[in-house]
Amino acid sequence: MTQSTPFLIAPGGWLGMLGGGQLGRMFCHAAQSLGYKVAVLDPAAECPAGMVADLHIQAAYDDEAGLARLAQTCQAVTTEFENVPADSLRALATQCRVSPAGDAVAIVQDRIAEKTFIAAQGIPVAPHAAIRSEADLNAASDTLFPGILKVARLGYDGKGQARINTREEAIAAFAEFGGVACVLEALMPLDYEISVVLARGFDGASVVFPVARNVHVDGILAVSTAAPVQQDAAHAERQARATEAAQAIAQGLGYHGVLCVEFFVLQDGSLIVNEIAPRPH
Repeated sequence: MTQSTPFLIAPGGWLGMLGGGQLGRMFCHAAQSLGYKVAVLDPAAECPAGMVADLHIQAAYDDEAGLARLAQTCQAVTTEFENVPADSLRALATQCRVSPAGDAVAIVQDRIAEKTFIAAQGIPVAPHAAIRSEADLNAASDTLFPGILKVARLGYDGKGQARINTREEAIAAFAEFGGVACVLEALMPLDYEISVVLARGFDGASVVFPVARNVHVDGILAVSTAAPVQQDAAHAERQARATEAAQAIAQGLGYHGVLCVEFFVLQDGSLIVNEIAPRPH
């Protein structure tokens, strides 16, 4: 069976989840309400999803025995957060249906690869530069200052980010991050942020949830408003452009499953992609 072959998992079947956090717990409740059983793989002895799952496999995300047990138990496996090892998803895919694919997640896990991919789709991103050394910062364009220095991997909720005004501040922040690969992004005239959440099937068809407007507090999402509201033509056109871009990104990634694409709406009304989140929402 290939990943594109249609197949049905009847209620009573097993679904697998890499990650035992709160999103995994919500997944468990939703799946169990439909009659499915859920196996969760997570290294923590106690985790939100593991507490309600039908089976908790306590193992590291790259543990071969744990992954083998998950694949043998479940007909399909997904992930509840984006930083599981892509190679674990690839390994699982040799034994069961996996969504999203490891290759798609690998791109999104690295901000450098992610921005390169998005730009290759003809979709705007903030002016930026890949930073792998202090020399890269010295060579960066003056137009990237002031900006934000972000670690390329494992940053989330404002962590692994530093707002910098000068090249000297960027060099200091790079050293504080331990010299790991980063992206330097120019500060943009941001008005607000929106998110497009979609679900794309293995047949290529997708459905899109109402576009949400987001409010952050201290770098952490506090409120998303997605209820239909009265909107002017410009607002509706902007949402349509964001939806079209999100669907193009999912298609370009060969993505199957639930995906969120976050956009910055600039003060002139233009859109740029901030980041992609390949997981439940």
